[in-house]
Amino acid sequence: MERVLRSNTTRIALGVAAVVLAVVLFVLLKDDGGDNDTSGSGSSGAKTVAGTRAKPAKPQVPVIAIGGGKPVGGVAELSYSAGERIRFKVRSDVADEIHVHGYDLTKDVEAGGTVGFDFAATIEGVFEAELEDRGEQILELRVNP
Repeated sequence: MERVLRSNTTRIALGVAAVVLAVVLFVLLKDDGGDNDTSGSGSSGAKTVAGTRAKPAKPQVPVIAIGGGKPVGGVAELSYSAGERIRFKVRSDVADEIHVHGYDLTKDVEAGGTVGFDFAATIEGVFEAELEDRGEQILELRVNP
């Protein structure tokens, strides 16, 4: 009887220890969405894992492909909020000037080349970007308040 009692007590103690360990691991490893960096280096959006800093993911930059002097898949539509960075690339099989109306930005692209745009969304509204010499719209750009 004493042996059965000891065996049950051991099982209960092991069960309690397993539950306590699970709770401790859950609390230590859970992601509450906050930045627990207390080093004073500021928030970069990178998660801390086992004492190391992971690099934040680079934002995806849309690429508008031009084939035969026209946007592949039709006119691209991009939407941003005022104050954000507007970033996109144009990869073209024809040489032309890319003109972002409203912001009055222009860049030349060579046949087979790529150009990138990166600017602040400071003007609200709907704008187009086009292959200027061809008069071909390639992008509808929306900047929301």
